[in-house]
Amino acid sequence: MATTDKTQQDAEKLAAAQTAVKFVKNGDVVGLGTGSTTTFAIIELGKLVQNGLQIKAAASSIRTEELAKSLGIEILDLGRLGQIDISIDGADEFTESLDLIKGGGGALFREKIIASLSKNTIIITDASKKVKKLGAFTVPIEVIPLAYQYVFDQISKLGGSGVLRTVENKTFITDNGNLIIDADFGLIDDPAKLASNLNQINGLLAHGLFINLTSKVIMSEGADILIFE
Repeated sequence: MATTDKTQQDAEKLAAAQTAVKFVKNGDVVGLGTGSTTTFAIIELGKLVQNGLQIKAAASSIRTEELAKSLGIEILDLGRLGQIDISIDGADEFTESLDLIKGGGGALFREKIIASLSKNTIIITDASKKVKKLGAFTVPIEVIPLAYQYVFDQISKLGGSGVLRTVENKTFITDNGNLIIDADFGLIDDPAKLASNLNQINGLLAHGLFINLTSKVIMSEGADILIFE
C-alpha cells in the first residue's frame, strides 16, 4: 500500500535516488529534473562528485541549477546539447506502461526537452505515485500568456476543465516566463491520444503527459526497490 507518512515517503525517495545514481558513469552528461524526489538524487550525485566522479549536467530549472552548482556539479547550457547520456527525474503519476504525468513543480517544458535528449531516462518515485490509470493528478500545461484564453478554451473542447495555477494567491510564472493551466481530464483512457491532441494546440508550449520518453521507473516501496522498464 502507498503510504502518506512523509518520513516514510522521504525514506523511499532517498532509496530510489541512491539506486538511480548507480547508473551514472564517469564522463556522463546527466540531465537533472526538478522536485523533491530529484533533489535527493542531486545531493547523492554531489557526494559522488566530491569523491571523484566526473560528470557534467543539464538542469531543468533555475532551482535545480543552483542546487547542483552548490554541490560542485558543472552545469552545461541545455540549449546547446544534442544528446544527454542519462537523466534522473521524478513524476507525479506513472503507470506500469511507463506513461507519466509530470509538471507538479512547474518545470515540465525543460524536463521534457531533457527527456527527449536523453539516451536513458530514469524516473524515481515513492510508491504513492504508481497508478493503474493516469489522471487523478491534473495535467499541467505550460502556456504562452498571450495564448492563455485560446488554450483554455481548447482544453474545454477536449473535455478538460482548466485552472490557472497560483501559488500563495499569486499567478505562478514558470522559469520561461509563462503560465500554467492545471487541466483535469478525469481518468485518462488513452494518454497517447490526449497527448497528441494537446500537441496540436497553438500557444501550448508543453504539457505534462510524458509518453514514450521513459527508459525505466525506479520505485521504492518500504524496504523494496521495484524497477519497471
